[in-house]
Order: sequence, then C-alpha cells, then structure tokens
Amino acid sequence: MALLEARGVTRYFGGLSAVHDVNFEVREGEILGIIGPNGAGKTTLFNLLSGFLRISRGEVLYQGEKIDRLKPHLIARKGLVRTFQQSNIYRTETVLSNVMLACRLQDKVGFWGAMFNTARYRREEEGKKHKAEQILRALGLEEAKNHLGGNLSHGQQRGLGICMALACNPKLLLLDEPVSGLGLEEMQMIMERVREIRRNGITVVLVEHEMRMVMNVCDRIIVLNLGRKVTEGTPEEIKGNREVIDAYLGEEEE
Repeated sequence: MALLEARGVTRYFGGLSAVHDVNFEVREGEILGIIGPNGAGKTTLFNLLSGFLRISRGEVLYQGEKIDRLKPHLIARKGLVRTFQQSNIYRTETVLSNVMLACRLQDKVGFWGAMFNTARYRREEEGKKHKAEQILRALGLEEAKNHLGGNLSHGQQRGLGICMALACNPKLLLLDEPVSGLGLEEMQMIMERVREIRRNGITVVLVEHEMRMVMNVCDRIIVLNLGRKVTEGTPEEIKGNREVIDAYLGEEEE
C-alpha cells in the first residue's frame, strides 16, 4: 500500500482548474520530486495534500485513510507535515524556542497544566527541549540554538523551518522549495540534510525549481504543467524526455 495516494485531485478557482485530475502515489521511504514551470500548480497541490485548501473533486488517502476533509493540524498530527516557500519561523524567538514551539503540536498537557506549571507540564517541557536539541544537532544548527531566528542566514532559516517540521514527528514530509534563493554551498547543505532525513525513516516529497537539487536527491520525479500531470519517472528518464527538457529544464541540462 502506498503511503500517500492522490486520486483525481482537482481544484477550481472561479471556474478555472489550478490542479486537474492529478493521480500519483508516494511510496514509503522514497524522495519524490514535483517539478514544473511557474503556475503549474505545484504549491496548490501541496496545499490540497496538507489540508490548507479543500479539493473540488477527487480524494487524498494517507496510509489508506481518506484525509482530504481534515483540517491541517489534524493531518499534521497523523504524520503528514509540510514546510512553506516563505519562512514561517518566529524571528524574535531563539532557534531553540522555535523548534520547541513546533513540538507543541504533540502536546498532551492542556492549558491548565501549563497555567499551574504542573509536574507533568515540566516533564513535557524538558522532553521538548531535549528533542529540539537533538533535531538541531542532526541538521547542523546546534551552535546557533541561542541565536534569534531573524538573525540567521537565509539558508539557516530554511534549515530551521525544516527542523520545525521535523519537531512535529512526520512520517511524510512535504518540502516546498527548500533551496529557493540559496547559493551553491547552502544548497548542498540542504541536499545532504534531506538525504539524512530519509536515512532516518522519513519519506520526503519536495517541490523545487532548482534542478541540481531535484536530479541529485530524488528517486522519482513528477512533472506538472497547467495543473495537469505530464509525466513521471526516474531522474534518468526525465533527463531523457525531450519534451520535458525543452519545456521545463531548458538550458539546465545543456
């Protein structure tokens, strides 16, 4: 059984389809890339998979369960977590605090436990701190844990956003343009972090324009154009598809 299935997923905006009859599956343990030109529907598709938009037609199944009518936080609690194109970090909080705040998605102690600083609340807070430090260490941000999020480099902020997503205990992680705007060195750092995430048992789906990222880390690639799936295949198959090269990769592959 596939970890995630999109069946005929369609979304209309004012009578126009931003995503139309898209079918694909995500296999457990893989890194799947989704590419296509601007306006192809990639981010809209992510929003539909993660519950930030309602589908107009079709269905999304996660671990065999229909999830397309659930709210985003409920989908995230099931293990399907996403990042965003624009950094969603707390700029005036420390790096460590950012990740600890993300851990609260899994909180078991409610408002009154926090209000009265119960023993259980203190234990959970200590557990969140330990977990956050482990995540930061794994993604190479431990030394910056006491820095304000807003003072990090662009690449570090991207890395922090991934750390915050990992704090939500994902089984499937959706990365929306994780290396957008990064230089080569920072891009290579994020590429290695994505590989490390997969080595730790987390399945990854990424939307990305940077073809060096996609071709070097993905096991399979799906190509979208005008909201429709054009083709899918391995990086080698996509590289050898003349139509895809001309339309989407252009001079990248020369």
